[in-house]
Amino acid sequence: MTIKRLRLLADGPKPLLVVWEITLRCDQHCRFCGTRAGRPAPDELTTTEALEVVKQLADLGTVELAIHGGEAYLRADWLDIVRAIRAEGIDCTMVTGGRGFGPELARDAAAAGMSSVSISVDGVEETHDALRGLKGSHAGAMAAMRNLREAGVRIGCNTQVNRQNWRELPAILDLVAAHAIYGWQVQLMVPMGRAAEADDLWLEPYDLLEVMPLLASVRERADALGVKLWPGNNVGYFGPYEHLLRDGRSFGGFSSGCGGGIRTLGIEANGDIKGCSAMSSQGFVGGNVRDRSIAEIWLEAPELKFARDFVVDDLWGFCRDCYYAETCKGGCIWTASTILGKRGNNPYCHHRAVELLAAGKRERMRLVSAAPGLIRDAARFELVVEDAPADWVASLPAIPT
Repeated sequence: MTIKRLRLLADGPKPLLVVWEITLRCDQHCRFCGTRAGRPAPDELTTTEALEVVKQLADLGTVELAIHGGEAYLRADWLDIVRAIRAEGIDCTMVTGGRGFGPELARDAAAAGMSSVSISVDGVEETHDALRGLKGSHAGAMAAMRNLREAGVRIGCNTQVNRQNWRELPAILDLVAAHAIYGWQVQLMVPMGRAAEADDLWLEPYDLLEVMPLLASVRERADALGVKLWPGNNVGYFGPYEHLLRDGRSFGGFSSGCGGGIRTLGIEANGDIKGCSAMSSQGFVGGNVRDRSIAEIWLEAPELKFARDFVVDDLWGFCRDCYYAETCKGGCIWTASTILGKRGNNPYCHHRAVELLAAGKRERMRLVSAAPGLIRDAARFELVVEDAPADWVASLPAIPT
């Protein structure tokens, strides 16, 4: 690496958090899986290549490296990767469905130095198993939490919020709080991959008028129980509960836009580099570790720089003229681009839903074209603004002033 590049890295944004999909192999069949995980990709990084990735990220100043899949523990050398990450002084965290995390594997993870593990919990038992496509999935997740805790590994949880499970958020909190978790991240499901075919799971933009008040009440209960509830980057934005949800959980206590390519980096199983691991491969991959160094990709690839170089004119539709445009920056790029095929106009916004409601309107999605059935693919939607039905308006929770 040249002295000039080292200086640029020292002075500018760094990939502090890296989310790394180390394999697409998976032992569950989740209906909301954005990558259509199952079989390993044919061109996944070798052990030697993976260990080189770890070294490069250490040189870049990465603080936390979160591994996932698919299911990360199904990769034969995953513990070698964990040990290498820890040897570089980087925190190694993990996201897992937990099905295979028996006592022995949990002890192995602890011995390798695993910093913490987040287990996916997506509802009460019946709902969770249906969403994960596997009876016994919920029991496996609960057992994983016990096994990891007993092995001395810090545990957290995460939930993909969708039309089937959002009313169960209070029950999920009761379940996970009993396991002394360090935190619980909630994120809106986005219709990508298999989720693009699950129309019964899609939240409409107007559903936020019910989801957000419930999530706010869950946050208050979580605080009382000592559970840190972390809203994902696509939860928000700037409605009447923004500061309650993000106080102490993000920069400034409010959404500051996409961090992809600013403080986060995503790596696909084949070594493709993106600003955020959730993003589609098409249009967001800045290069591959087999062709260029991660530092070069981070500093030079336009696919990783657009969030750093944001200007308000990057936005369109409602977001372009929004009062919060310069701060929010259109919210989650992954969500907007997946739905509409173009970043810069995110309909999953609480402030937006409240503003439309004040005008007697609401916004919903209309399917234009189905997903083709490829890894990380998307359907295409258009937005429809319609009159808000009077009986629906009357059923909504009151909006705080």
